[in-house]
Amino acid sequence: MNRRTLITYGAIGSGMLAMALFIGWWQVDGPGAPAPVAQRPLPLARMEFQMVDQDGSSVGPATLLGQPTMAFFGFTFCPDVCPTTLSDISGWLDDLGDDAAEMNVVFITVDPERDTVAVMSDYISYFHPSIQGWSGTPDETRRATDGFRARYEKVPTDDGDDYTMNHTASVFLFDAEGQFAGTIDYHEPREFAVPKIRQAFEQKREDMS
Repeated sequence: MNRRTLITYGAIGSGMLAMALFIGWWQVDGPGAPAPVAQRPLPLARMEFQMVDQDGSSVGPATLLGQPTMAFFGFTFCPDVCPTTLSDISGWLDDLGDDAAEMNVVFITVDPERDTVAVMSDYISYFHPSIQGWSGTPDETRRATDGFRARYEKVPTDDGDDYTMNHTASVFLFDAEGQFAGTIDYHEPREFAVPKIRQAFEQKREDMS
């Protein structure tokens, strides 16, 4: 085997090794890596919290089992992210047509101090009628966000006389069995969001077939 052939084989081998290392990085640590299990929401059946809906009825994670679910955390005093996201959700539900009635859609407040049942009932009335508004005690709110792996914090306003809330802005998707099915990002285009929602329905249809 001459020197040129050895160099050629060596280059090919080095290229294949580099490609294998790149693929490994992509799948384990890079953009292609799955979210760490510890950071994923728990299955709904493993969550433990109790709240009330906009009608004052007791609700919790078990309420959501049996149908696909969209869940979003926010608060009624939110100036932009929450009304924008709830408007987006309303549009997605319109796109689903009759399927919208077969889906749980919950807006869970992270501001129980101000978002009473009456406040939540009035607030969600401005959006799609399928959207429910859930509120609970501070402890139950923390238990809910822990299960969903969502984050929130109270932030004083500049004048110190009031506060706002920082919170996770993604919409959480679950299939009918309560298994986490992914997220929809804030301002995600409708052409990407709606197929994700329909995928959660496909799991329900597969289970029924």
